[in-house]
Amino acid sequence: MCRHLGYLGPERTLHSLIYEGEYSLEHQAYAPRMTQGNLLNADGYGAGWYAGGAAVRFRRAQPLWTDQSFREIAGAVRASCAVAAIRSATVGFPVDESCAQPFREGTWLFSHNGKVEGFAGVEAKLRELAGDLAGVPDARAPLDSAPLFAIAVRHWRDGASLGEGLAAVVAAVTGLTGGRYNLLASDGTALAATTWGDSLFVREDADAIRIVSEPLDDRPGWRPVPDRSLVTAGPASGVRIDPL
Repeated sequence: MCRHLGYLGPERTLHSLIYEGEYSLEHQAYAPRMTQGNLLNADGYGAGWYAGGAAVRFRRAQPLWTDQSFREIAGAVRASCAVAAIRSATVGFPVDESCAQPFREGTWLFSHNGKVEGFAGVEAKLRELAGDLAGVPDARAPLDSAPLFAIAVRHWRDGASLGEGLAAVVAAVTGLTGGRYNLLASDGTALAATTWGDSLFVREDADAIRIVSEPLDDRPGWRPVPDRSLVTAGPASGVRIDPL
């Protein structure tokens, strides 16, 4: 369910990140290879990047492959850190731009690839754990990923690192219910991700790091991340994988 990617490295166009490769993110929108229970990721998409230190975002509720205007825009936008996602809506949640990810708060970008099982029964508790949502507009979106984002923001605001915030979300939600919790986040200088029930791969080249739900091509160098892991990545530290 859903697919996402994170990039950290030298500036390059969003077009190269999202549309290039035999199994690009665009390709995964209509022909994913590793998703569970869905054939398409056609219920919206989004891309977030950084300009002048601020997180900038573009989201739509339509399939990525149908938006020729964004394809043109993506060729003109360059980024050194980015998060992009395509969506397969869980039954019961609307196909709406507010539900497309990445979510944003300040310089944080966040994407959830997965599903909160029995969401109706745990929503109130998740929102209690999240605290006051007044300052986090995306946390009020009508889907199960929104309170997860709110919990992450709460931890980041309290001083947790990017990876610590995601790990705290997984610990909180899995203490209440089952589900799939592949999370991805950036702050403009680093990336972090979790695996919990779905596929994730990392690629570390000489000057760039990619974290993706599925390899973008068949070249060697894509490393599968073990399930129930935390990935942290930075320009100086490289990629680190720890068990959750």
